[in-house]
Amino acid sequence: MAIKDITTLVDLNGKQKTAQVALDLAARTGAHVTGLTVAFEPVVPGFIAAPMPPDYVEIARNQALKAAKEAGDAFNELARKAGVTGEIRTAEIITGGSTESILAHCRLTDLVMIGQENADDPEPMREMLIESVLFEAGVPVLVVPYIGSTLPLKNVMVAWDGSPTASRAVHAALPLLQMAEKVTVMIVETGRRTSGEPGADIATYLARHGLNVTIDVVPRPTSGVADAILNYVSDNNIDMVAMGGYGHSRMREFLFGGATRDILASMTVPVMMAH
Repeated sequence: MAIKDITTLVDLNGKQKTAQVALDLAARTGAHVTGLTVAFEPVVPGFIAAPMPPDYVEIARNQALKAAKEAGDAFNELARKAGVTGEIRTAEIITGGSTESILAHCRLTDLVMIGQENADDPEPMREMLIESVLFEAGVPVLVVPYIGSTLPLKNVMVAWDGSPTASRAVHAALPLLQMAEKVTVMIVETGRRTSGEPGADIATYLARHGLNVTIDVVPRPTSGVADAILNYVSDNNIDMVAMGGYGHSRMREFLFGGATRDILASMTVPVMMAH
């Protein structure tokens, strides 16, 4: 399926790095882009609610809406300069609360693009928003590094382990893989015996879609799969990674860590994920 509708979370910090990547992709695919701004309303603890000025919540809400509008205006200007058709929508959520108002805007789109969490310049609930969209929106997610990035799609990598989530990521990424000059399927050696050559099945599948595919099996480092992926990206000038998100349960990922969480924390190129 071609990418014809993109939804991107518009950063409130004014840098608009994710929006720029989304608009660049839209210009190449003829897609419409919806810039989604979020007005974060503060939580007022019950034990201090009574003595606070009665209009405090309304003032805070108006400030959040103002920040969202300013971010939306900046997005509209970027879209105008890029010659891309777009629109702005605003979702209001209480900080730390339900993300359903965000998810409602994400479920009928081809791709959601969202910026990586930046510990040095944080925005509310960023990690929670990424996980919520990945798990509950039912659409693929392209996470863009906070350091800024482009999406040249010359050298694209699929991190393949044969799992259902990896399979969904490959299907979701097909429109982007078909735009790439080179596609590498990177497999981390696990020591398990498999029938036939590793990666032969996915290579055949992608070849039937007209892709020139290279299979590269790499040894698993003692530090884990995430390091193998990150090192491969750095050593081979990869432009984008497609991979499954959260192969284990969320609780297990939280308690013991996992490739998904480590990649989201340390990624340096855009990562397409599906769950």
